[in-house]
Amino acid sequence: MSGPGVAARGRFAVVGGGIAGVTCAEKLAAEFPSEDILLVTASPLIKAVTNFKQVSKTLEEFDVEEQPSSLLEKRYPNIRVIQSGVKQLKSDEHKIYTEDGKEYIYEKLCLCAGAKPKLIVEGNPYVLGIRDTDSAQAFQKNLAQAERIVVVGNGGIALELVYEIQGCEVIWAIKDKAIGNTFFDAGAAEFLLPKLTAGSRETPIECKRTKYTVEGSEEKLRSTGASDKLGSALGPDWHEGLHLKGTKEFSHKVHIEVLCEVKTIHLQQEFIQLQRTSLTFPKGEKNVEADEVLWPVYVELTNGKIYGCNFIVSATGVVPNVEPFLDGNNFAVGEDGGLQVDKHMHTSLPDVYAAGDICTAAWEPSPVWHQMRLWTQARQMGWYAAKCMAADVLGEPIDMDFSFELFAHITKFFNYKVVVLGKYNAQGLGSEHELMLRCTKGHEYVKVVMQHGRMMGAVLIGETDLEETFENLILNQMDLSAYGEDLLNPDIDIEDYFD
Repeated sequence: MSGPGVAARGRFAVVGGGIAGVTCAEKLAAEFPSEDILLVTASPLIKAVTNFKQVSKTLEEFDVEEQPSSLLEKRYPNIRVIQSGVKQLKSDEHKIYTEDGKEYIYEKLCLCAGAKPKLIVEGNPYVLGIRDTDSAQAFQKNLAQAERIVVVGNGGIALELVYEIQGCEVIWAIKDKAIGNTFFDAGAAEFLLPKLTAGSRETPIECKRTKYTVEGSEEKLRSTGASDKLGSALGPDWHEGLHLKGTKEFSHKVHIEVLCEVKTIHLQQEFIQLQRTSLTFPKGEKNVEADEVLWPVYVELTNGKIYGCNFIVSATGVVPNVEPFLDGNNFAVGEDGGLQVDKHMHTSLPDVYAAGDICTAAWEPSPVWHQMRLWTQARQMGWYAAKCMAADVLGEPIDMDFSFELFAHITKFFNYKVVVLGKYNAQGLGSEHELMLRCTKGHEYVKVVMQHGRMMGAVLIGETDLEETFENLILNQMDLSAYGEDLLNPDIDIEDYFD
């Protein structure tokens, strides 16, 4: 049917080969085995969820694997992968135009184009943005010759990166008072910090998450201008299998500059002309020694300090990748730049849905759920968006998916299992809350967020075995005032109370 100049049709089209898009396409393919599902993706590799495990009602664990799209087409013969970027969306005509000059007509469309790294400065060869496998590889090549790097950012990727780097001085600039603010509070940061300064590395406990394998075949696909292509987001173990070791022999040398941001970046020549002083790697509290070494690039921080380094890693979060879709379409866009979706993952345009990092949840959320651009949410949203598209086509009602009842995420930092539940950082609770803590140095850290006698959130670091109990207490909003401090008493088996 699709002769020259005739647009191909698919009842359902999905844009994006990351977790949200692939999950959405798979679910649609399973629900409508006789319909063609079009999956438009710029990358030859897609991200597939493997080894999925439901750990509890809301906690899930899975691996993410990069696979050639032919594998996806083998699993679901009705998925047609179109390997091309999207040039334009004409939503009023229900058409997508791809970079390779083709057009596709859809009945229902789901946009899952992810997000891209927020770089502190664009176009500087000494500034590397890290968010995906491609950039992690580029990073590894650079690190092999590096003696000192500056890491900017305070999310999960910065945290892991700083922990994994050995044999290279790291100046870590964060805008908060404590490390890892997106996942923890200062207490948890304190609990983890000794790991950063520990001289020797203990052998890692076996890691049950992503393993990135890059075979020769992929290398060829990658090398052609791969740097400007959007890769897919990294998960918590993106550094597994990368040898993050610089040139020096010592293991850890990390200096944290808190409450500051990058003011300017000077290339070597500019710095020489400035005639200002840069600092050596701090040896003690009061250390302000001038640096004799000439570095390729210099970072001036808002606290007035200047450090020279081999390069700068920008790990400062992501911006939803909405660019190709905005032109000529009247999307409602959230404050964070994402496409706003309602509680059925529907954007403000007819027949256009969105899921994953590209979207902004604009429904009234459950009091203990919030959006975070994480792999778990990308999978949940992609799956639920497909259910909503199906229900819409079949004219059936649909309930909000249970995964949006409670924010729940399981990951690993510094070799500790980390579980965060609900409003684990008291997000949006104002001053009307209290925290309870239990901490065994080097073993576990348990924090709960309480409001009016009810548990609203928790951070569990280490093998605490409390996640299911706490998940239930947050979900059923039981009044726990009577237990007081005993709630975290390790000698009381709290589970016996709440069976």
